[in-house]
Amino acid sequence: MSRVSTSSTAGKPPARLPPIPWRWLVALAGAVLLAWMFWAIHRQLGALRLVDVQQAWQAVPLSSVIWAGLATLLSYVALMGYDALALRQLGHRLSATRTCLASFVATAIGNNVGVALVSAGAVRMRLYSNWGLSASEVGVLIGIVGTTFGVGVALCGGLALLLEPPSMLATLQINTAWGRAAGALLLLIPAGYLGLALRGARSLQWKSWVIHTPGPLLALGQILLAVVDLGAASLALWVLLPDTAPVWPVFLGVFVLAVVLGVVSHVPAGLGVFEAVMILGLPSIAHEQLLASILAYRVIYYFVPLGLAGALGGALSLKGSFAGLKKLEAFTQPLINWIAPPVVSVAVFVAGTLLLLSGSLPAQFDRLSLLLTLVPLPVIEVSHLAGSLIGLAMVVLAHALYRRIRVAHQLVSWLLVAGVLVSLLKGVDVEEAIIAALVWVLLWSSRAVFDRPARMGLRLLGPENWFAVAAVVSATIVLGLFSYKHVDYSADLWWQFALRGDAPRYLRAAVLVAGLTLAMALWQLLRPQPVEREVPSSNDLAKVSEIINTWPVADAALALLGDKRILFDDEEDAFLMYQVQGRSWVVMGDPIGSPQAAERLVWRIREMTDRHGARPVFYQVGDTRLGMYADLGLVAIKMGEEALVSLGQFSLDGPHRANLRRTHRRAQRDGMSFEIVSGARVADLMEAFREVSDSWLRSKGAHEKGFSLGRFDEPYLRHFRFGVVKHGDQIVAFANLWTADGKGELSIDLMRHRPDAPDGTMDFLFTELMLWGAHEGYAFFNLGMAPLAGLDSRPLAPLWHRLGTALFRNGEQFYNFQGLRAYKNKFGPVWRSRYLAAPGGIGLTGALIDVAALVNKRMSTERIDQSQRDPLPSDSVAS
Repeated sequence: MSRVSTSSTAGKPPARLPPIPWRWLVALAGAVLLAWMFWAIHRQLGALRLVDVQQAWQAVPLSSVIWAGLATLLSYVALMGYDALALRQLGHRLSATRTCLASFVATAIGNNVGVALVSAGAVRMRLYSNWGLSASEVGVLIGIVGTTFGVGVALCGGLALLLEPPSMLATLQINTAWGRAAGALLLLIPAGYLGLALRGARSLQWKSWVIHTPGPLLALGQILLAVVDLGAASLALWVLLPDTAPVWPVFLGVFVLAVVLGVVSHVPAGLGVFEAVMILGLPSIAHEQLLASILAYRVIYYFVPLGLAGALGGALSLKGSFAGLKKLEAFTQPLINWIAPPVVSVAVFVAGTLLLLSGSLPAQFDRLSLLLTLVPLPVIEVSHLAGSLIGLAMVVLAHALYRRIRVAHQLVSWLLVAGVLVSLLKGVDVEEAIIAALVWVLLWSSRAVFDRPARMGLRLLGPENWFAVAAVVSATIVLGLFSYKHVDYSADLWWQFALRGDAPRYLRAAVLVAGLTLAMALWQLLRPQPVEREVPSSNDLAKVSEIINTWPVADAALALLGDKRILFDDEEDAFLMYQVQGRSWVVMGDPIGSPQAAERLVWRIREMTDRHGARPVFYQVGDTRLGMYADLGLVAIKMGEEALVSLGQFSLDGPHRANLRRTHRRAQRDGMSFEIVSGARVADLMEAFREVSDSWLRSKGAHEKGFSLGRFDEPYLRHFRFGVVKHGDQIVAFANLWTADGKGELSIDLMRHRPDAPDGTMDFLFTELMLWGAHEGYAFFNLGMAPLAGLDSRPLAPLWHRLGTALFRNGEQFYNFQGLRAYKNKFGPVWRSRYLAAPGGIGLTGALIDVAALVNKRMSTERIDQSQRDPLPSDSVAS
């Protein structure tokens, strides 16, 4: 029996209700609005034909398009003013170029992605933080921008509800009295905001919400900018409507309501919800003309700015690749890093959506006839299916591009190439092919930004991502049903293959896409519940410390690092430490504590992993308990050998210690000295140790690691004594000491030195530590593991041994394998084997990948210059 570490039950607060799943509730609300939109469109557009919408689209006057473009420009200029006033309120002075750029890109992405406060806010966070604003300041700026928009919506919406004719309110199914009352209440929001500014109140707090108010002039400027923004945005659509449209003040009320519901729905760009409100609120306009005008508005107000943002990101990426433009590097690099991921993600999502929607629309017959003369009909049929599948894959992978996943970038690059090909083969859809090609160019130009490795397997999508995917797939199906509502559906339709068989092709593609989407959703829903993030409490670490003090192996001290989960035996006289990585629960070393509890603990972790659909992995275990791991059904493979120096007779005398003796004496002549510090002196010297550590990390271009290595963490380091090397009065190197009970074993964890430390500093440190350990009566000094050392290379040896030996002998460009073993060998150690125990077959490969990711966490995107390494290729001998 055993238990997972938890805080002590003493003084434990009463159990709380589980947190409200706001993200899923918001997604559910969006789904309800989406269902309402489908119902409204179905009821209102029952007699409408697709060809009527196409004719109305072609009839939109060019002059109206130009006026709509100018109104869009005015709206975006007002939106840029949001950021300018917010920066002024914060007291920051940024150039107009940077302010306009950040606002434009953030707005273009926020408008198209939806959840603008989050999506646009993420862009602002990334750009402004690179230009000198702190994270908290950017957070306040995002709140100011959101407040400005909200105050403007409240003002315009309130005026619209107060001034809207009763007939229009009735059309929108709003009671006149309730509408007037709601309008008056909405007007209290801008009035109260302006009142707070006039009173000089700088902020208003309610619970955890803080509303920052500017001075009177800034507050008035924000309200005016919001009115200009909404007014110009509504004009961009109003000028595209036919003469039967209501006057602009009346139209503004319907527009604001549609915008608000679109924002609340969290549907990307309010797609569908906005259209449904417009259809209900403007009954005087013919439906085909209204839909054509809205489509033109979306192209002008949404897609064109997004395309410009993408072109800007691609242009900056291309400029950054030319060596001659060094003066632009400091300015363009942050933009490349932060503009590219969100812009590319949205562009790929839009391109995938277009491929899906295209599969629901009838192809142009003249293009199909031309195509049939070049390729056979089966190619057209397969290309149609492939286009829908490629579109679905791009929509799903768009989120991974936002997270800068390298594999997703490579996959989407190939999908876009395939999308260009199938767009041409399924109906000579040149427009789609051009869009896919442009997105590919954008993706290629920013390829250096996508540098994050991916975990094996699909990453789980959040509710917002699933909702976006479901919304696109649902819109695809509804659009197809609308396009082919004149078709008499029958079972034979599934098996019709003809040049003009658009409806059968749509049905086959729709069922395949919907089935795959449902399968992915069910796969995520039915996956075993992942474990929650957990860190040991202070009480747990205190119990761990007590057990470690009685344990003969020094590296048990890694449990005090606090970055691993702790599983205690019921008697709390033994534990094992582990962490979750991918599908693997990686246990660091053998169980620690009572030998009788070891088997119970390993079986407990085996049962826990089975319940969560994971695999148990035991990393760096000894050979004394391999039978126990075999009983669990695990396979043990040798990871390397651990070097142990016998301290019983250790000295610098004799010919075999001549090199160490010369190095040690030279260091003493050069003014180096050694001492052991502990207790209060460790705390006093912590800042000096940090300075040495930081300079070491900078010189190696490295970051801290964890799990199998310690890191510079003050609470962790205060548990130990330190070996310190001084050059004169300056500390030039240090190492924290791991000591085992009964003085059986001595080892070190962090060992770091200044980049300008004299030659031989680390040899001097090790020699002094071994001499001190011998004087104190320790039996062994543990120099840690040499990875892949001691594997057998004979022809009949296991494949892992032969591969590991080949890497050990020829992989110096990746890791200093042979140099590490040679360095440890000069101290005359004996070697002890270390193993990894994991499930066999494919599970073993996955375990090795997960262990490598866990051991090297936070170093995955970094490369250390091998020529600048110490003889030891790590800051810990326990590597």
